[in-house]
Amino acid sequence: MTDAPALTQPSRPGHSGAAAPSAGGGGHSATRPRRPRLYALDGMRLIAALTVVSFHWTAYVGIPGVWPGKTPREVLPTLNHIASYGWLGVELFFVISGFVICMSCWGKRPGDFFVSRVIRLYPAYWTGVALTTVVLLTATEYARSGAADGLDASRVLANLTMLQEPFGVHHVDGVYWTLWAEMKFYLLFSVVVVRGLTYRRVVAFCGIWAVAGALSVPAQIPLLTTLAMPDQAPFFIAGIAMFLMYRFGPNLLLWGIVGFSWMLALSRINSIKVLYESVLGYPLSWNVIAGVMTLAIALVLAAALGWFNWASWKWLTIAGALTYPVYLIHQEIGWTIIHFAQTKGLGVRGALAVALVIVLATAWLIHRLVERPLSGALKKGLDRSMLTLRQVSDEPERTRS
Repeated sequence: MTDAPALTQPSRPGHSGAAAPSAGGGGHSATRPRRPRLYALDGMRLIAALTVVSFHWTAYVGIPGVWPGKTPREVLPTLNHIASYGWLGVELFFVISGFVICMSCWGKRPGDFFVSRVIRLYPAYWTGVALTTVVLLTATEYARSGAADGLDASRVLANLTMLQEPFGVHHVDGVYWTLWAEMKFYLLFSVVVVRGLTYRRVVAFCGIWAVAGALSVPAQIPLLTTLAMPDQAPFFIAGIAMFLMYRFGPNLLLWGIVGFSWMLALSRINSIKVLYESVLGYPLSWNVIAGVMTLAIALVLAAALGWFNWASWKWLTIAGALTYPVYLIHQEIGWTIIHFAQTKGLGVRGALAVALVIVLATAWLIHRLVERPLSGALKKGLDRSMLTLRQVSDEPERTRS
């Protein structure tokens, strides 16, 4: 949900294209032409974001103080039933993230990887935290009951670091939990980035992570479970393997990694769906969840194999750019708008429409007025910092003493 680099085939330093290894990671090489931008992934991001929005707005309706009177379940029963599975958009985000992160840092230095993640994650996130805090504190009568409780400076500052979860501090907005999952993925993948990304190392990383995730379930060691992320790891790993297919071409090894990840993902359904059933108050279908998870993996796989190259509409880049801001502000702020709109007599449908328009417009403003200028300024400053770090680190010890 956070990644939007140029979705084009990268080239290795010193080459016009990528060297295509054999299935074992070495062997012959061939020149590959630069691939077209993967516009389809931008569209998938927005679809994933909107499915999560639909879940929080029309399925997750037991929110104190948000839905007075009739709820979407009463007025829009069909939409409510479908939206009950909208949380699965997060799994699609994770698959895309595995693909895009591997692509965006291939051939890059560790410092470049660090800079790219900071400028992509933090400008919009800081804005989302600030806007949500202001809305919850100034529109308390329309916000979810209890949303502003304990919302003091220390909690906000902890959230601004994006490390509130490991510190045991409540999120300003509950959707931020996925950002901690992304951060852990970056931390794990940075180990390979520091060593230098190669086909062999990335494949080994996928295998080791998959095994660690499987072992963390029976081991019940909190630190191992936290890092291995058994519920999320299969989606990230599948995305990474799909990028290797995209860059080097599919082979039996990569198909095996994707298939193994798919089986691991489905094996974790029961533990995941219990959490959402407790929120919704009614059972969910294992078959539907399995089907949607399979579809999420299949969509990104189809993009990796070039099946969506025909989808080259420029507006999809805007859709991709809006995804992260939409995700950051849609829950608490969206609920507040919905409640306010209902008090003005708009009804369920009108409240949902108004909330969607405001959230999309605000997301566009965040992208144009915050993300683009602030990311550029941050990149310049951090690039200079990385240059200084490399220069000083490369100096002989005697010249610094």
